[in-house]
Amino acid sequence: MTKEGKYTQLFRDFDQLKIMIIGDVMLDSYLWGKVDRISPEAPIPIVALEKRENRMGGAANVALNVKALGSEPILCSLIGNDDKGDQFLDLLAQQSIRQTGIIRSQERVTTTKFRIFGNHHQMLRVDEEVVHDLSEEDHQELIARIETILTEETIQCIIFQDYNKGVITEGLIQKVVGLAGSLNIPVTVDPKQRNFTSYIGVTLFKPNLKELQIGLNMEIPADNQDLVIRAAQSLREMLKCRYVMTTLSEKGVMVSMADNLTEKNIFVPAHARSVADVSGAGDTVISVASACLARGCSPYEIAYISNLAGGLVCEEVGVVPVNKEKLLKEVLTLL
Repeated sequence: MTKEGKYTQLFRDFDQLKIMIIGDVMLDSYLWGKVDRISPEAPIPIVALEKRENRMGGAANVALNVKALGSEPILCSLIGNDDKGDQFLDLLAQQSIRQTGIIRSQERVTTTKFRIFGNHHQMLRVDEEVVHDLSEEDHQELIARIETILTEETIQCIIFQDYNKGVITEGLIQKVVGLAGSLNIPVTVDPKQRNFTSYIGVTLFKPNLKELQIGLNMEIPADNQDLVIRAAQSLREMLKCRYVMTTLSEKGVMVSMADNLTEKNIFVPAHARSVADVSGAGDTVISVASACLARGCSPYEIAYISNLAGGLVCEEVGVVPVNKEKLLKEVLTLL
């Protein structure tokens, strides 16, 4: 099969996937306007509001990226029993994303990030959230919902999208990884600090360089390949996972793995971009990496294709999902 045929078929095969996303969902609320004067009350710009817009953020943006690839996302999380929760469910409905795994909690607010843009540049962000762990009641209800879905549906991959907002706990991780292992479902992770070393036995773990540094309490310069390799290998052994895929911003991506007991490390360079906004790029990378993993791509292909996808969304202002057609075009041109 030609390269064009191979990757065109791969992207068609994404349509057959059903991917579960577990993690912290949020509402991204955008306020767009123009700035042409400074406030007389304080040395701050005045934004003359022109437009309001709500988008799905956090783990919900992963679901949007999964859907943009043609796969079916099943989102499992909690939102508040509040107006923002209603708006979030409306957005799910607009995107034809099922609400099967969404639980409404009486004890939490719906996480909302208010982003204020003036002259197309982000000027301020205001967060409304609760970040403590779920109550035992909410925790057990979420686990039960996940178990039911895994029993009744055929899931090809599970993504943990952690934003340190309390939905993902060590107990939840252990339970889901155990269930996934019994069902032979690969598990991927986009981590944050709180549960960093709790993801024992997952398939692919995707920290960025800053998360790797904080998680291992090490200073790791991006241009020191030997130190990046040693840190990733140490983490992979600690987590007993198959792949650690570290994103290195403009330096690209590094994948640490073991093949037949032999350590292997793959560096994939970044493609030059005109970066407008890095928000949501990590969501895109884990989404595309998970789809590629579920379809049996090689570690190099997983890293290269997902890194291209992350770069593409950085060219857009705000949090947006990947464009499947643009991504395939880049894959055919560059890979």
